[in-house]
Amino acid sequence: MRIALFQCASQPLDVRGNLDRLRSQAHEAAADGVQLLVCPEMFLTGYNIGTDAVIQLAEAVDGPSAMEVVEIAQSCGIAIVYGYPERSEDGQIYNAVQLIDGQGKSRCNYRKTHLFGGMDRAMFAPGPGDYPVVELNGWKLGMLICYDLEFPENARRLALAGAELILVPTANMVPYDFVAQVTVRARAYENQCYVLYANYCADECGIHYCGQSSIVGPDGHMLGMAEHDEERIAATLDRALLENVRADNFYLPDRRPELYGDLTKA
Repeated sequence: MRIALFQCASQPLDVRGNLDRLRSQAHEAAADGVQLLVCPEMFLTGYNIGTDAVIQLAEAVDGPSAMEVVEIAQSCGIAIVYGYPERSEDGQIYNAVQLIDGQGKSRCNYRKTHLFGGMDRAMFAPGPGDYPVVELNGWKLGMLICYDLEFPENARRLALAGAELILVPTANMVPYDFVAQVTVRARAYENQCYVLYANYCADECGIHYCGQSSIVGPDGHMLGMAEHDEERIAATLDRALLENVRADNFYLPDRRPELYGDLTKA
């Protein structure tokens, strides 16, 4: 499966404009043979937009923006992952990402579980801890959002559930370049799975995003890494590489869970 990420500047509060550029990117990516396109965290609205704007722009998982993404995915025959503020049936607002497949079916909706700092906590409720693994084009996928990846337990949980690719829409900023440069590769290597990390670049309302989006193989090697400007990068998943890495790396089978009980205590 050929996968791609879209690193871009945020367009805060411009849902219409973000849907239009998603359509353009999806058509271009599909023409390049891409089967899955991943956009950054809160792509539809921008991330640093404030609580009032989040409340105003939040939509249901099957809201009007989702329906337009469905149409885009169907028209291009490409799966799309995008971030957005989700208003749940009980009125809570979550920082969410949704996977729409190339036939326009919603395959997964994930809510960010680990909120970063006062800004995240002011805008969103924490996700309930569902970590679904779904199949797309013969590959098992899991999703995290930004800060979630910085907790090794999250990626390990997905790997133990069978994930072969972890998709991470993010809004990582300066001075946390280390995460983009090192942590993403470590999570891929220690869990023997592909990791796609789709970040913003440029400035948004006082935040300077660090870019450096990447696609990393299960051996920890970079298959593609953006710099600091808008860019779409792509890579092809290699089943043989995944199997060879898992045959040579014994982190998962060599675990001793009986020793780790204290790690879950507050």
